[in-house]
Amino acid sequence: MFERLIEAGFDIAIRNHAGAILSVDFPDIVAELEEALLDVKIPVEELIGSGGGEAASTQRLRRRLYSEGWPKHNFDFKLIVDGVERVANSHEIDHVRRTDGGTIACEIEWNNKDPFFDRDLENFQRLHAQSAISVGVLITRGASLQASMLEFVEKCITKHGFVAEEEMVETLNMKDRTKRQREAVAKLLEQKESFPKAFSRQFVSDKFGAATTHWNKLEDRIHRGVGNPCPLLLIGLPSGVVVE
Repeated sequence: MFERLIEAGFDIAIRNHAGAILSVDFPDIVAELEEALLDVKIPVEELIGSGGGEAASTQRLRRRLYSEGWPKHNFDFKLIVDGVERVANSHEIDHVRRTDGGTIACEIEWNNKDPFFDRDLENFQRLHAQSAISVGVLITRGASLQASMLEFVEKCITKHGFVAEEEMVETLNMKDRTKRQREAVAKLLEQKESFPKAFSRQFVSDKFGAATTHWNKLEDRIHRGVGNPCPLLLIGLPSGVVVE
């Protein structure tokens, strides 16, 4: 399964018999998801110019999934004993795909704090235990994309000829830089770093650092058994999705 994604460099991990479930009960949905992911393209400028809020690349993927019938959904769970409500929980899932064969839940964690992986996987676990979902899908930055971030950002700055943060904020629709961020870049410049290299080091460490959501952090959770025994499909976007 997912041969085209693997050939395109995507990280793929399948856990708890998710492959068997998907191949037998959801082959059309698998093809649908694969097509959407193969169409993901991120202009390198978007890595820098988020402008705050959700990344434009994530918004595009969300719109594609919405159009294919993967809406956002709140799962409400209540335990009532003798007319008395003992437990009430609500789990909001980014995308839910329902078919006659069952339900697939999908979360996208492009760039969040890595504890969000625990939240997503534990939600999948609880929903699966209640037979509310058949498979949980989690999409994040892949290992090759994470490893290439510094190179991508530095190349982008060099290509545009930026020599100061102020012009980058305006041109790339960046969030305003904080005093701490500006001072960190200034310190690197004092050490004779070029501006593209100095900015890239600070920016990538700050925005796409080790404590954010990416493939290695997701693997850590999976090796610890977070989310078990829910069938899981884990997908990491590769460096190839970035277009220069």
